[in-house]
Amino acid sequence: MVTLHRVHLQTLLLLLFVVHLSRPVCVDVASDTEAVLGKTMKLTCISCLKREEVKTNTTVNWYFRPKENENTKQHIYKYENGIRKGLNEHFTGRLEWKGSKDLQDVSISILNVSESDSGFYECHVNRQFKFEVFTPSVLTIKNITLTVKEKASNDTAAIYSEIMMYVLLVFLTFWLLVEMVYCYRKISKSDEQAQDAETNYLAVPSEQKDNTVAPVPE
Repeated sequence: MVTLHRVHLQTLLLLLFVVHLSRPVCVDVASDTEAVLGKTMKLTCISCLKREEVKTNTTVNWYFRPKENENTKQHIYKYENGIRKGLNEHFTGRLEWKGSKDLQDVSISILNVSESDSGFYECHVNRQFKFEVFTPSVLTIKNITLTVKEKASNDTAAIYSEIMMYVLLVFLTFWLLVEMVYCYRKISKSDEQAQDAETNYLAVPSEQKDNTVAPVPE
């Protein structure tokens, strides 16, 4: 019974581990910094919430400083209360919202990248938290330096990292399957042993009765 209880505990922990893996996780990753001329470029801006259950009012502003004139900051995009709006003539019709529903990912994409898109981008995420007593606000700023090239460069480190990521996913999936099969066999074996022990216990009185020797008359 102790072994069976231990197997059940292992199975429960395994299920909790699977559920934890299936939950969406916010990972703060840096944006790519090289764009290809004429292609689409995603400017990644992620601002993770430490407590997702807290309600927030999030406003996102994107700014651009051209490479040839770093002192000029242009307000190019704004997201507020579900309204998305481009604010700069240079990017008219070329900016797309790529943010997530929970507004932890507030990225945008530049369509048909041109050489004049090279420069410095700023992502400003202003969150106003809604508590019962007070409403504090927090401003997060992410900086991106974008370089536009005619052809995409082969990033060996990025390719290697992507391959390792897929290998790790395959390994974790295989390990999870092995653990599930192992736990299933353990449970099945424990149930069989428990049934055999119960059967032997119930069979003992009958065997004793059958093996009773009749008294010999004098």
